[in-house]
Formats: sequence, C-alpha cells, structure tokens
Amino acid sequence: MKIIKLSFEEMRKRVSRYQRLLPNPEQKVDARLRNHKRELLSVIGHGVSEDPDNPTAIIEAEDFHVTYIRAKRGNGAALHAHPTVEVFIPLTGNWTVYWNEGDDQEMYTLLPYDCISVPAGVMRGYLNTGPIDGLMMNIVGGTDPGKVIWAKSVLEEAATTGLSLNSQGELINIDNKTTEKLCD
Repeated sequence: MKIIKLSFEEMRKRVSRYQRLLPNPEQKVDARLRNHKRELLSVIGHGVSEDPDNPTAIIEAEDFHVTYIRAKRGNGAALHAHPTVEVFIPLTGNWTVYWNEGDDQEMYTLLPYDCISVPAGVMRGYLNTGPIDGLMMNIVGGTDPGKVIWAKSVLEEAATTGLSLNSQGELINIDNKTTEKLCD
C-alpha cells in the first residue's frame, strides 16, 4: 500500500457533522405508507436512495455507504431487498428487523449498539419497536450498492399514495398521472 498525505481541506471533505445532516423523509418509495415514515440522513455515499438529489454529507463512497435512520415508535422500512449486505446498528431505542415474506417471516429485536448483518438478496424490513424515538445506523456494502428491490405489495400500496419508481429506480410523483421527479 502506498502511504498518502492529505491536507486539512482534503480531509475536511471527509467529515460529517451530525447537526449539519439534512434529513430526507421521502428518500424511498414507501415513505408515505402507514408505519413507514422516517428520516434518512445520508452520511457517506448516496446509498440506495431513490432520490437522485438526496443530500449527502460525504459524497465519496469507497466500498460502503452509511445512513442514519430516525423514526418514531412504530415506524421503519417496508419489506425490501438489496443486492449487497446491509448492516443495522441501533444507537437509541429498540429496533426489530424482520425478514422473509409471508408464513416464513422471522424477526429479531436489537437493543442499542447491537448489530445485525442481513445478506444480499434477503427480503427485510425494520421498525422502531422501542418506547422512544429511535436512531439507527445503517451500512450498505459496495461502492455501487445497486437499487432497492421492493416487495410487490409495497410498490402497489405506494402507488396509492402517489409515489412510484421510474425505470431507473428513481422516485416519481404519479399524482395526477405526472411522471415528474419529486426532487424537481
């Protein structure tokens, strides 16, 4: 390995201050669904955001992406899969991670600083099941983490709220039959 030197300004581009992170409550197609409201704060890389203009603190992602998730009790992400590993680490509150569809669904409740690593291709979701608003760290593998694969039922329900995905996997507002990107 070649040792490199960075200036203060170069390293400063690689620092994220929690207080300066911009939450994105509609970064995913399930954002308007009951029990799936949450704020996603992109720390490193764009992750698997479906909003191409998602604000990100540290743009450069080298083999992983980090996001903080804030949610009130009873809220989280709907059933979905990724083509890469996804790691969850609760920082505050209790979070239940569930996986598989239908009768095969399993779940595990995590307490602060516990960790679970969900393999690529496994349908998964999560909910803040603690008594307080929760904060959880999410890490997705890969320099290019790919796109979210949503359970069919999630996409169908999201369409009733006016959210859908275009052919590139980006959020679109389908209210009034428009295909205008939400971020425009």
